Amino acid sequence: MAYVIKRYSNRKLYDTQESRYVTLEEIEEMIRAGKEIAVVDAASGEDLTSVTLAQIILENERNHRAALPTAFLHQLIKHGEAWQDFVQRSMKSSLEGIVSSQREMERIFQDWASRAGWGMSAPRVEPRRDGAAEPDAEQLREEVSTLRERLRSLEERLEKRKNQK
Repeated sequence: MAYVIKRYSNRKLYDTQESRYVTLEEIEEMIRAGKEIAVVDAASGEDLTSVTLAQIILENERNHRAALPTAFLHQLIKHGEAWQDFVQRSMKSSLEGIVSSQREMERIFQDWASRAGWGMSAPRVEPRRDGAAEPDAEQLREEVSTLRERLRSLEERLEKRKNQK
């Protein structure tokens, strides 16, 4: 279920689940944490989600955190809806490809790990859709470190087996 943010005529944004006003930066943080956001006009109920997300992207651009190429932005404006539809379809296709590649990579890694005698299964890599918070950075660093150590151990075992033959 999406978090509902109401936008009032004075441009204030109100998080209905937390019962408090929020900023664009806080909405960006919610999205990065895996929450699905829906922004609606408080008076009319009109969906303002895409406008608000575009505003977040533009704020990042202004702060030089995103740095979209100027030529790309010119083309986006110049060709209007047709270009925007193309970009939207392309981005959706690219994201689906990334998720598919992640799943395939995970499957191959688990297959390889089981053939190598690695008893532990690899952690699943899937985008969160339930609104739950993602693991924090420190936890992810620890998991990566553990995986690297396991990989080193497997490489050593493989090298030993190769030298024994």
